[in-house]
Amino acid sequence: MQLSNSEEQLMQILWKQKKAFMKDLIDAYPEPKPAPTTVATLLKRMQDKNFVDYQQQGRSRKYFPLVKKKDYFSKHVNGLIKNFFNDSASQFASFFTETTNLSKDELEELKKIIDQQIKKK
Repeated sequence: MQLSNSEEQLMQILWKQKKAFMKDLIDAYPEPKPAPTTVATLLKRMQDKNFVDYQQQGRSRKYFPLVKKKDYFSKHVNGLIKNFFNDSASQFASFFTETTNLSKDELEELKKIIDQQIKKK
């Protein structure tokens, strides 16, 4: 399941804070801050999608992510490779390295990472 852009923005804040009350989440937004009702609606939708849950603390709810940022990002990247690069990681890598302004040092670092992964397999 996927998050909308506004849900994803809120999820980024929650990943960073790990656990937070709604007030803390709203405070973390840049100006102009969303209305509390907007954030409450987003949290409810994200809870329905099993991305967040909360612990009741008195009359307040402390929200926390159920999905790790790395797992969410990984799913997105794999979907991108499947949908836009014919399920070819090499096509994706070629596109990525040719269309970004990576320095020689950055490319060398990527090569090291790939070499390490090859050794693990």
